[in-house]
Order: sequence, then structure tokens, then C-alpha cells
Amino acid sequence: MVNGNHDAKPVKESTNHVVVVGAGPGGLMLASNLVRYGIKATIVDDRVDKTSTGRADGLQPKTIETFKQLGLAGPLLRRGVRIYDICFWNSSADTPLRRTGREVHYPPEVVDVEEPYILLVHQGMIEDIFLKDLRMRGVEVIRSSPFLCYSQKKDGNSPVEVECTDLKTGKTRPFKTQYLVGCDGAHSKVSKVMLGPVEHNESSKSAWGVLDGVIETDFPDRWSKAVVSSETAGSILCIPRERNMTRLYIELHPAEAPISSDAATEEFVMWRAREIMKPFSLSWKTVEWFGIYKVGQRVAKRFSDDLEQVFIAGDAAHSHSPKAAQGMNVSMHDSFNLAWKLNLAVRGLAAPGLLSTYEQERKKIAEDLIDFDFGHANAISAGDPVALAENFTKNIRFISGVGAEYSENILNVLEKNSKGGLRSGSLLLPAKVTRYIDANPVDIQLDIPMLGQFRIFFFTPDVKTACAFLDKVCEEIASPRTILGRVSNAAAVSYATLSPVHTEMDEFVQPNRYTGASKVFTYSIVTTMNKEDVEIADLPRLLQDSCWTFYLDSVMKKPTCTEKWLGKLSEHEVAIVNVRPDGYVGSVGRWNAIDVGADCEAVTWLDAYYKGFLKA
Repeated sequence: MVNGNHDAKPVKESTNHVVVVGAGPGGLMLASNLVRYGIKATIVDDRVDKTSTGRADGLQPKTIETFKQLGLAGPLLRRGVRIYDICFWNSSADTPLRRTGREVHYPPEVVDVEEPYILLVHQGMIEDIFLKDLRMRGVEVIRSSPFLCYSQKKDGNSPVEVECTDLKTGKTRPFKTQYLVGCDGAHSKVSKVMLGPVEHNESSKSAWGVLDGVIETDFPDRWSKAVVSSETAGSILCIPRERNMTRLYIELHPAEAPISSDAATEEFVMWRAREIMKPFSLSWKTVEWFGIYKVGQRVAKRFSDDLEQVFIAGDAAHSHSPKAAQGMNVSMHDSFNLAWKLNLAVRGLAAPGLLSTYEQERKKIAEDLIDFDFGHANAISAGDPVALAENFTKNIRFISGVGAEYSENILNVLEKNSKGGLRSGSLLLPAKVTRYIDANPVDIQLDIPMLGQFRIFFFTPDVKTACAFLDKVCEEIASPRTILGRVSNAAAVSYATLSPVHTEMDEFVQPNRYTGASKVFTYSIVTTMNKEDVEIADLPRLLQDSCWTFYLDSVMKKPTCTEKWLGKLSEHEVAIVNVRPDGYVGSVGRWNAIDVGADCEAVTWLDAYYKGFLKA
């Protein structure tokens, strides 16, 4: 593969840093993050307005966490329906419909999350949250502008020339941009230009009808997620929705009674649903949306072009069945992974290889998703409660989002003889600490807002014992002798000319608390000392300037944050945890603070890690 030349200065001829095609959740997540970072993003969409009915509707625990980190979760949590359990019902020619099982959706002994439920919110509500966030920052979606094509020179330094059609005037609307990202769905035009025609592998043996509406039924588990399987009539997946609605996925091709999806009218699908649900009654007071879909499972052969100027994300890169509430979640996390990398590339801070990690990491997740979805969809279609339960249990961490893990690469460096629960390429584990400056108990994995910066955590049982070690390390990483210091200096210049728009939200978030010491790195220290035994003045200057991220591991909860993340630390031990801007652990290191040369070893270790993908 030919890597793009990201040593070049930002392209002067380009009026855009990034053009995003598609204003669904994936495209809006990308645009919102880029604009928050100060990047000039233009987003175009072929539709006249946001999604009004139908489409995706479920947020998994990790996605809820991401929205909380972005400060956007409030309206969704207030409006959404929470699903904590899943029920299984079966019938056969000889046995009437009966409940065969009930499971906690996210058992705490398996899935360690703060929000152990699926949040059902309509896709249009999610889009609206992003649209308001973008509008607050002076950005509007360019509507009624379907993507036509793009062209680029092979030098990797010239802008990508993008053409869309303005449906209002019929004229071609041109754009020049450093990067183009296609978030334009399963029939992506960006993907077709980049990769050529893509075979969708849609199977005629798995067609489903979807109905959103207010139902009347005496089915006892209507407010839980329920899988209902009839040996003769097929299967239904029942999901409660907001505004007293229920979504039903109704199988159209059971082995005993197949029907062409072309002939499946709304009335027929309702009849089929009643047959599956017998002896329970089922009728509709209102229907908000009706649709037919066929399951097509695929992963694009590439997620970027050879020059790493054009990318695809979400359904443009992978497609699967919607029955496990994964598509919208995975799409938004594709974008979340890509956004911070594009920010660094636009600012000239990304070393060659950083943008390559997008495809490395997200293609693996897409392939893992297809593997899970294949078994999950087949088990539902077969009405096999044992196979369905086994598939669900095996994949529950992945389904929740916290089990979406990345392999070793330049961003994820494995720790030798690792202790505790943190692993490179995995998400931070939830843990409680006390924020020193105001004595607030906080969730450490959520407390620092997502501003596009790396988080560097120092852990030590005793700040005073480790004082000399911390002084030396902090002095070096703040100086131009290390890549961290040089990148921080370069970023200060970049952000002075290319800065995020100040919004009302910033008055509450106070970003400078977390970016005052560096625009790229937020430094934090966690200690098990009592508050009365340590002062902010005892910290090195770099950590004093980061006083809002000074934490006491004093919340009376077992295991403590230190134990949960790192295992036991000895009296003189210092651990350093590098956390990527998307919340994944990059690397973990440990040193005996009183050993001769330990501080220099730690500086060398930090320098080597960040030299792998940053430059200045």
C-alpha cells in the first residue's frame, strides 16, 4: 500500500480540510468531532431533511458512554427507552407459544459498564442532537446535494476535487478538500468511485418486514426485548420504542411458509406477525413506518484509498442485519476512530502510518461484527433458543461495545508481564476516584472531556516518594528534547490559527482546564494518599498546571481504580498509562521510582511511543 505524504503542509488551494458525504449518525459524528477540534468540515447529503421515521434505533452501553463524554447524552437519556433484559419464546406444531428463557441483557459479572442497558432512541433524535451541536458551532449540512464523483492527483499533496449535484438548481457543486470521507450508506457512491462496484451478497433466504407503531397486545413481555420463534410461521424480534411504540422485525422466509419480499405488503406482514404470536392477540393502533429489508453481510476490501486522502465509514464500509442493534453504533465509532486522526493529519502533527491505523482497526471490528451477526441472524431465523443464547453469551461484550478491541500496532503497544485489567487496544475500565481540587467523586474514564487529546495518567502510591522521578519525567516531556514537547509547541501554534469555535457549552466544560498545559496531551496523576497528606504544590509544575486532573484513589469501592486498572503498586512504584483520544489504552509502563535511571527510562519509553505516530 502507498502511504499518503502527511509530512506536507495543509493544502493552501483547499477551502475544506474534510468533506463528509452523508448526514446520518456516522457522518454527523465525524463532522461534529472535527468541528469541535477546530477543523473546517463540510458535510453534504442527498436528502432534504434528517431522518423522520424508521431506520436505526438502539444505542449500546459504549455508545452511551461516548455521548456522555461528548456532553450530548442528556436529551437522549431523558427521552429513550431502556432495555435491561431479553426474553425468549418458542412454539412448535405440538407445543403452544411459551417463554423458554429470560436473561439480563448485560450481566455485570461479564460486562463492566456504567449503563448496562440498550437505549432505544429514534435515529432522527440522534441526528438532531448532532445537527444542533454543529449549528451551535456555525456549521449546517448542505442538503439536496448528492455526491457525483471525485478526482485526485497521485502526489498525495494536492487537494481532492469533489463534485456534487445541487438538486435545487441542477448545477454541479464543486469542492476542494484535503480529505474526503464517505459515510453515505450501504450503496455508497464514494465507495464505488474508490473501490469500483461492490458485491453486496444479499441473501434471498433472509428477508424481514419491519413495523414501527403503537400496538395492542396481551403478550406479557412487550416491554422487554423479546425473540419469538414459531416452528411453522417464523420469528419476530420485539423491541419497545419511545412514545409508547414497539418495533417488530417479522421474518418473511420461514422454511414452511416462504413468500417473496416483493409481495410482502404491510397487511401481509401484520398477518404473519399475528400467526407467529398466537395465541396472544396483536393489532396496531397506528403505524409510523413500514419497510422490507434483506440481510446482506459484507466488508469492503479497503477502508481508504492508497493515498489515504479518501476514506469510507459505517455502512459504506460494512453491512449486516439490523437485529442486534449494532449498525448505527459501529458506524459512529468508525467515525470516532477516524476524527482525531484526521485532526492531527490536518495540523501536520501525524507521522506517516497514523492514518493507516483507521483501516487496520476498524476493518477488524467490521469482520468481528459480521462473524457475530451471521450466527445471531441465523439463530433467530432458525428459532433455535439454545444457539441464540450461546451466540449472545459468547459475544455479549462485543455487542455492548466494550469488547470491540484492537490488535497490536503503532498505537497499541503490549505491556510485558501485564497486571491488572488494562490492556492496550482495549477501552478504559470504569472506576471511581475523587477529584482533588473540589473533592468531587467522579468516574475517571469519563471525567476528562473528549477534546482530541491524549491522556497520560501517572499512578503512584506516594507522590512525595516519587517526587524526584516525577520532576524529571515532567521536565523532559515538557521540553523540546522530546516529541511530546515538540508536538505541544507545534500544536500551540496550530491551534492559535485553527481554533475551535467557542460555544455556550464551553462555559460549563471549561476546556482550558484540560488543554492548558498542552493542546495534544492532558496530564493526570492518581495517588492513594489522603488529601490532608498532599498538596497541589507538591506536584511538578506540569501537573500543577493540570490540577483539575489530580485524583485521589480514595472512593471506598473495591477494587479501587489502581487495583482495577493496574493491580497492586508497590510503595515506590510509578505506573504510566497512555490513553488515546478515543478512550482506548495505548500502552502501560511501570518503574521503581527510586531506581537509578528509572526516570530516564520512563522518558525514553514515552518518547518512543509517541514518535511512532506523531511528528513536529
